Amino acid sequence: MRLWTLHPRYLDAKGLVALWREALLAQKVLQGKTKGYRYHPQLIRFQRHSRPVAVLAMYLTAILKEAKVRGYHFDGRKISRSRFYGKLVETDGQLLYEWYHLKHKLRERDHQKYLLLKSIENPKPHPLFRIVPGLYQDWERVK
Repeated sequence: MRLWTLHPRYLDAKGLVALWREALLAQKVLQGKTKGYRYHPQLIRFQRHSRPVAVLAMYLTAILKEAKVRGYHFDGRKISRSRFYGKLVETDGQLLYEWYHLKHKLRERDHQKYLLLKSIENPKPHPLFRIVPGLYQDWERVK
C-alpha cells in the first residue's frame, strides 16, 4: 500500500487506479470494516488525526478529481461522507523521497510518463498536504 504525498497528476494510469483502490482499502481500515492492514505504516499519518476517516475522504476526493480529468470513471459514492477541509503537514523530505521512488517505478513501468516527469525537481503535493522543511517520515520504509 502506498498513499502518496505527491499530487495524483504524476501517477501513470496503473498507479492512479492502484492509489484509488489502496485508499479505499485504507478508508475501510480506518472505519474498522476490515482486520487487515490496521498497522500498515502508510496509515499512520491518517490515524494520528482526530478525524482519520474525514481526512482520508478528502484524500480520496482529490484522486477522484484527477480521475475525472483523465476521463476515468471511479465511483465517488464509495468515499465516506465525512469531510475535513484543512491540511495535514508533511515534510519536503517525504515528498522528495516519494518523488524519486515514483520516478524509479515509472522508468520501468511507463517510460513515456517517466520522460515527461524526469526533469521536474519540485513536484506538487497532493492537495491534502502542506509541505514544511524536514526529513522523510519515521514510518517510511526507506530502501
